[in-house]
Amino acid sequence: MPGPELKAPIGIFGGTFAPIHNGHLRLAIELREQLGLERVLVLPAGSPPHRAAPSVPTARRVEWTRLAVCSEPGLEIDTRETARGGPSYSYDSVAALRRELGADRPLCLLLGDDAANQFHTWHRWREMLDLAHLIFVERPYEPPSPSPDLVALLRGRRVSDAKALAQAAHGCWMACSIPPLAISSTRIRRLLAAGRSIRGLVPDAVADSLSVADIDALSRDEDPAYD
Repeated sequence: MPGPELKAPIGIFGGTFAPIHNGHLRLAIELREQLGLERVLVLPAGSPPHRAAPSVPTARRVEWTRLAVCSEPGLEIDTRETARGGPSYSYDSVAALRRELGADRPLCLLLGDDAANQFHTWHRWREMLDLAHLIFVERPYEPPSPSPDLVALLRGRRVSDAKALAQAAHGCWMACSIPPLAISSTRIRRLLAAGRSIRGLVPDAVADSLSVADIDALSRDEDPAYD
């Protein structure tokens, strides 16, 4: 007797995106193709709970994200975190998507190793596996160092075949690697502060949209957590 028809997973990729850059885009594109995701929802954070808000206005970060993904098939901007009041908790966003998309749609939360290393400090982090799969992506400048609590939570849940992500709506985790592209928002902000070019590091549409006020605001932020 044939089993239920499988639905392609949907990826969820959040970040401050101050600014969004080609490293972000390559991560989303590579994982969409590697994991067979139907699409990747790119969520700019509104009020990040673990750090001070970026100096650049939220509306500008949303606009840059929109410019960056609008011409890339399979990537979509999702503005629920910037529209929602209060801290931008990933749990709230994933829970809302679960309600909207139904109980049987596989969801994959895409996380760089830098986010994975702090995952145990996130709001309701232990419950995230009740909503989605977790995808941990190696990044060239942030070696993985998960907390013992996260290691314990993930024990026995690892899958190595992307097809397994479509066979359950949530509850698994997978490690992925993508070709290294060592681009960071921190470096981009430092280049802007020094009056240097950022061409090739961010989408041309984003670079073309930068105003003097944007460059000034970005140049004031040095927090590497904004990467």
